[in-house]
Amino acid sequence: MAVVLNRHVVLLTFAFTRFCSAGNLVANREHQTGDIPAIAKYFGTKTRYEEVNPYLLNDILFVNKTSLQLQQECTPVHISAVIRHGTRYPTAKNVKMMKDIYKIATKTKRRGLGLVDDISHWDMWYNDTMDGQLVKKGRDDHMNLAFRLATAYPSLFTEDSFRDCRMKFITSSKHRCVDSTLSFIEGLVMKYWKMQDWRKDLHCQLEVNDDLMRFFDKCERFVVDVEENKTALQQVDLFKTKPEMQGVLDKVASLLDIAASDITADLVEAAFYMCSYDLSIRNLKSPWCQLFDQEDAKVLEYANDLKQYWKRGYGHEINSKSSCTLFHDLFRRLDKAVEESERSGTVSEPAAFQIGHAETLLPLLSLMGFFKDETPLTADNFAQQWGRVFRTGHIVPYASNLVFILHRCEGSYRLQLLLNEKPLSFPQMDDPAPEYQHVKNLYSNLLEGCDFKKECKLPSANGTVNPIIHEL
Repeated sequence: MAVVLNRHVVLLTFAFTRFCSAGNLVANREHQTGDIPAIAKYFGTKTRYEEVNPYLLNDILFVNKTSLQLQQECTPVHISAVIRHGTRYPTAKNVKMMKDIYKIATKTKRRGLGLVDDISHWDMWYNDTMDGQLVKKGRDDHMNLAFRLATAYPSLFTEDSFRDCRMKFITSSKHRCVDSTLSFIEGLVMKYWKMQDWRKDLHCQLEVNDDLMRFFDKCERFVVDVEENKTALQQVDLFKTKPEMQGVLDKVASLLDIAASDITADLVEAAFYMCSYDLSIRNLKSPWCQLFDQEDAKVLEYANDLKQYWKRGYGHEINSKSSCTLFHDLFRRLDKAVEESERSGTVSEPAAFQIGHAETLLPLLSLMGFFKDETPLTADNFAQQWGRVFRTGHIVPYASNLVFILHRCEGSYRLQLLLNEKPLSFPQMDDPAPEYQHVKNLYSNLLEGCDFKKECKLPSANGTVNPIIHEL
């Protein structure tokens, strides 16, 4: 197999070698054991996959086949999955904030405070060069996910399909996504099939496609109206001034024995996420976790969910409409599988895997009507949103996955949907695997419309529409 990236071809054997080395940058720091912090499930998009499926902590390869069984007698004929990259290092921007709060927390001269001493002796090992790279845990996330999906649907994961290049792999150009894709493949090749001669047969191509996996960068209306618009996230900024957030800031300042004026919501968030990174990357209960109890964590979780809601979810219509290209791509693939199965009984592409970001999954899920609360999330209704369904830590943790399984049943085709390996019902449908045509009827307006070019064009000053300019 080869990797096609920016018109360059890199042999997969080289890619595996390079990645295995990169994944062990801090091998000596990982695999430390520690108690799971009580706040672990509130880390939003920086939540471990195991918080969503805690049974994996006991058996990382466990598959609950009972929950995946259909009531009807059916045969799976195709699987398509949109998957987030695995566990990663913080970005350079996040590292800067983490260093800032570390300096503030350790500058106090008053010793004897247990928590301050613990933080002072904590190793600030994060650095700018990490910049969002995939960690070894992230590599394992995808290797193990591949193994579990293959175990759940073995007829769709055959060596012959792989060797014949009938399994499709598409990725974002970001290194953490490319490396996650390679790890997913490695999980199949070396862990599931245990292929001994895989190197000589890997002549297929891994496709890098940002039009599909980073559609938000290509949508001019989203970039201008949301990404670059300072007022688009005003609810997020406003929440930082609310009593709930101010209470967390005052508490953290008190625990660190610093002036409240020395700390900001962004710095407190950086401390919160140092707890999350130490857990997800190093399997370590960090002293930073001691700054927050569950009530604090709920406030910080809501702040993160607010940001995702208004930037990637239901806050602005263009957030979801920017994913039209990916939506149509998925259903074209499903349509093709139905057509080929009806015609010959054989599907040319039994499996397709598309690896992207939380920013890839959230707009698509919103477009399809999932996790929509009756009342929008705002800065003023934190207390009323305790039972909300839009919780990013539950929806898009590291390695989160939205999986479509098409089944040939007696007299019809049925579509099973999984989110993070658990059944997810389509909106307004109770059947865990409704007829495919019924699903298409549900989304008929989107299938007949949802034109990416039209949705993403910006009106010009004279009332006409500017063309979208794509990067070369």
